[in-house]
Amino acid sequence: MSVGTMHANEPETDVALVSRLIAGQFPQWADLPVEPFPSSGTVNAVYRLGDAMSVRLPRIEGGAKDVEFEHRWLPRLAPHLPVAVPAVLGRGVPAEGYPWHWSVHRWLDGEHPAVGGLTEPAGLAADLAGFVAALRRIDPADGPPAYRGGPLTTEDTETRSALEELRGTIDTDAATAAWEASLNAPQWSGPPMWVHADLMPANLLVENGRLSAVIDFGTVGVGDPASDLIPAWNLLPRGERDAFRAALAVDDATWARGRGWALSMALIQLPYYRDTNPTIAANARHVIGEVLADHGRT
Repeated sequence: MSVGTMHANEPETDVALVSRLIAGQFPQWADLPVEPFPSSGTVNAVYRLGDAMSVRLPRIEGGAKDVEFEHRWLPRLAPHLPVAVPAVLGRGVPAEGYPWHWSVHRWLDGEHPAVGGLTEPAGLAADLAGFVAALRRIDPADGPPAYRGGPLTTEDTETRSALEELRGTIDTDAATAAWEASLNAPQWSGPPMWVHADLMPANLLVENGRLSAVIDFGTVGVGDPASDLIPAWNLLPRGERDAFRAALAVDDATWARGRGWALSMALIQLPYYRDTNPTIAANARHVIGEVLADHGRT
């Protein structure tokens, strides 16, 4: 019973491995059942541990640093946020053939929102804006650089490589024009702000259509707030996009950079996950279509 793999050289995990890891390092939980949890998340393989916990095993070496990172920063951020965020209950070490640090989290109820399946889109847009605004208000002193908190130019090489790979699959001329428009937008000149930097649908949980939790804080840090605008294109209907922007009082340059982050992420994700993660690939196609439509109207 395994959650499968989606990266080259990703270590295989299964229920038996997780059970051995728990028994060896957290014997107080050894009698709890372990079940694989299907997830479109790309960084961690997730297993349920009893009713109240989850075990998260990084799929790639780069995800292993998130264990210590979340343990350090989530307690600082959580009291200031309007929805639930993960609580790290245990930090595991390499063992049983598994090569990296891993973690046990408190389980958060809810389901991932899906494009076209939102039951309270206006309320969800307001909730997302409220979360982003609350994160931005937290004192950025001593905060680490956000994974996507710098200039868009840092993504130019990989984005253009993805555009070449997608030639014949999407309208690469239009996508290139949209990307270059975002690159040419004025850079952020304000103070650094806290950003989650990965507000994909797979990192959001909703209950009764409203935002109930935000997960996966491995990319959190301080910098340009533009990357936290990506839900405008990866999730929200066009009718709610303007409300989301208005609630955050986003200027034209920051909106353009946010659109660039959404486009770059989608262009890179589509060829990489086309065969291994259909949920991410489908969302990437959706984002590309929404961004190109938006760019065409400007």
